[in-house]
This record gives sequence, structure tokens and C-alpha cells, in this order.
Amino acid sequence: MATRLRNRLLVLLLAPLFLLALGNAWFDYRSADSAAVQHDRNLLRYVPLLADSVVAPGVQSGDPPVLLLAPPVEDFLKLRPGHAAYSVNDLEGRLLHGEPWLSGATVATGEPEFHSVEEQGVTYRIVSQRVRTRAGDLIVQLADGSDPRQQWLSALLARVLLPNLVLMIAAALAVSWAVRRALRPLIELTEAVENRSPQDLSAIDVASSPAEVRPLVQSLNRLFDLVNAQSASQRRFIADAAHQLRTPLAGLQAQVEAWAQVLQNKHRQQPAPAPDGLGGPGSPPPPPVTLALDAEQIDKLRRATRRTSQLANQLLALSRADARSMEAQPVQRVDLLALCESLLEVHLDAATARGIDLGLAAEPAHTQGHEWLLRELLGNLVDNAIRYTPEGGSVTLRCGQLPLAGAVRPYLAVEDDGPGIPAPERSRVTERFYRVPGTVGEGSGLGLAIADEIARVHHSTLELLVGQGDRGLLARLVFAPEPH
Repeated sequence: MATRLRNRLLVLLLAPLFLLALGNAWFDYRSADSAAVQHDRNLLRYVPLLADSVVAPGVQSGDPPVLLLAPPVEDFLKLRPGHAAYSVNDLEGRLLHGEPWLSGATVATGEPEFHSVEEQGVTYRIVSQRVRTRAGDLIVQLADGSDPRQQWLSALLARVLLPNLVLMIAAALAVSWAVRRALRPLIELTEAVENRSPQDLSAIDVASSPAEVRPLVQSLNRLFDLVNAQSASQRRFIADAAHQLRTPLAGLQAQVEAWAQVLQNKHRQQPAPAPDGLGGPGSPPPPPVTLALDAEQIDKLRRATRRTSQLANQLLALSRADARSMEAQPVQRVDLLALCESLLEVHLDAATARGIDLGLAAEPAHTQGHEWLLRELLGNLVDNAIRYTPEGGSVTLRCGQLPLAGAVRPYLAVEDDGPGIPAPERSRVTERFYRVPGTVGEGSGLGLAIADEIARVHHSTLELLVGQGDRGLLARLVFAPEPH
């Protein structure tokens, strides 16, 4: 935008200068033309004097006439050394007196004739006229190389084109510098809007904006307020819905767990059936077949309530982790090593139940952030890794210092040797409720979305890379260097 405006200003300012230069050149040419006409008249005044310089015919027949140059003609030739010449020719053009290169001229009438001839790099203005002299009718010529029309091009370059060219270049540089200075606030405003995160809907400072674009900035701020209000309403709805779901789901899950425990106890207390034919009249009846069916149904119901409860908790975490709602919250120094150790203890039983080796490869590291959000992020990553890694696989929690971009940055990562995520799908798995087609296992598609939202809160990006040995998935979060 600034470049287009700068180019328009350059055209609008330099075009008049160019037209003025052309007008100046035209007026200069007209002035040179007027001076040339006056020069022709002055040159014509010397023709009668040159004719009077022929004082007598030749002494003998065939001799050239006697020539005695009049003083004005002598002065004319002396004042223009190397740029003035004359000749006296007969009617057939043969040279009688003067410069040989002026021979061959013929004039049919007594009217003067003007023309220009270049000789030895000098352009001469020549007047030729048939005159009557004491030796009869002859043709006299006077040549002058100081005609202003011949100097017009050099004068035009030195006095018109060169100064105007310098002026236009200086004007172009000045206008370009002035436009850059004048448009700097607008350019900074454009860059600030372009570099904003999609979650950043804070108002733009109107006072620091140029007066010409303040109405636009105010309109953008109103739009941001509307979108922010709508987004806040959606976040409140998710939070309220998650809160409302948690209590009944927790009660339902407790009842289902208790029911399942009762059925398991009853199943253990049932005596083994007697062999065929050995059962007596006092033997207890065989256990009902519906007991096993009830246990299976209860197990399905238990898994369903666990998934629903986990979904409610994830929705609540997603609402709390929204980047806009966390901007005003104070940050604290988080010990990443202690965080990894605590999450290892929390998920160790779940990993052991699936035969997965859950390990820790960590070094001391700290960052500025929200500990409970980072705990939620790491918990989601570890839960996903345990859920999708095949039995007998391994999951490793990592943290430490990573040399990157000329600085040492703290990082947090979870690596597994499971199926991983195909490269084309990595940009989509952080979308809410999106799951890779063909994924086996239970899930709601919110774990990585929550982790990505928490990464935004900490001004970082969730990186999904290939694990060691080109196997599995490495989910990594690199933080800004810790201030000293």
C-alpha cells in the first residue's frame, strides 16, 4: 500500500516537472530561433560590403578580379577565427577568392539564399547572393559558425535538461523519504494487525494511529469487541455446560462403579457348580445366566460414563485454557522437571496396566507460565501417548534446555513409539473434535486441541514431530528463554 501511494506521489510530482522542462526547452528553442533570424539579418548586411570589396576586374582576361576586403568584413572574419569564411565565385560556381570548400555555389536570382553546411566539425550558416560588382555579376558567400541554432542542443542540455533531471532525481528521493516517514505509523499499524494471533482481539490504540485512518481503527475495534463478546459468550456456555455435566456424571459414575463392584462380589461368592449327577436335593441352584450379561452391560456402561466424564472435564479445561481469557492472569516460575515427575506418578498405573514402559528423560529446566495449564497440557499428551501406543511399547517424558535460534530455550516433550501421525494430518489434529481417519481406540479429539491452546497461552507452538528412529510421535513445546 505504501509503495503504491509513494509511486503515485512520485508520478504526480514529477510529471509537472517533466512538463515544465519540456515547456522550458520549447521556449529556449523559440528564443534560439529568434536569435538565429536576427543572426541571418546581420549576416546579410555584410554581403553588399563583400561585393564592394571587388574593386576592379582582372588585369588580364581570365584573371580573378582585384579584391580589397572592406574593414567591416575584415573585422567580421577576425572576430570569428576558425568560425567564419567567405568566397567570391563566378556565375558557374568557380572559386575566384576565398575558401575552397565554398566553391560550386550558384544562385539563379538576385535574392539571398541561406543554408547550413558542416565543415571540419563546425556547422556553418551560409548566405549566398548574386550581386553586381565592378567586375560584373558574381556570387558572394559569407559563412558563420556561431549560429545560435547550432549551439541550441548543447545549451539545452546544460541549461534545461541537466538541471531539471537533477531536480527530478532530488525530488524523487525527497518524496520517497517523506512518504516513508509520513506512512510509517500506517505501516506499523498494518504490521501489528498482520502479526496478531487469531486469538488476540484486543483493541488497537487509536491515539497512536494516524488521524486519516482513525475511523478505520475505531471500526476495527468495534468489530473486535463484537467478536470478543460472542467468543466470551461461547466460552461461558462451554464452561457452564461442563460444570453442569460434571456433578451428575460424577454421581452416575459412582453409582455404576458401586453396582459393578457389587456384581463382581456376587460373582465371586457363587459356589462352583456340582458335577453332573452329584448335586443333591439341598444343593444350591446354578447361578443365573443373566449375572454375566449384567456384568458385561455394567462394564459397557462404566466405560461410557468414564468417556462422558472425561469429555466434560476436557471441555472445561478447553474453556479455561482459552488464550484470551488467560492474558490478564499472572504467570509464575514453573519447575518443568518436578512437573514431569508428578505426571509420571499419576499415569504410571495406567501405563503398567497396558504393559507400556513409561519413563522419564529430564534435566532441570524452568519457564514462566501457568503451572496448572502446563499440567493439563502434559497430562493430555501423556494420556494420548498411553492410549494409542501398542502394548509393550514405550512412552517417555522429556524436559530440559534446547539450543535453538541462537539461544538456550526450555522445552517440554512427550515421545512414544506408537503409530504416530501422518505428516498431512499434523496440521489438523489440533482442531477441536478432529480425529485421524482410521484411528483405533476411544477419544473425543480434544486432547491435542487443548494442548495447542495452552501452547498459545505461553506464546509457543505445539510441535508434532517424528520420534527417534523415525517411529512414533514427538510432541514438543519450546518456551521463550527464561529472563535472567
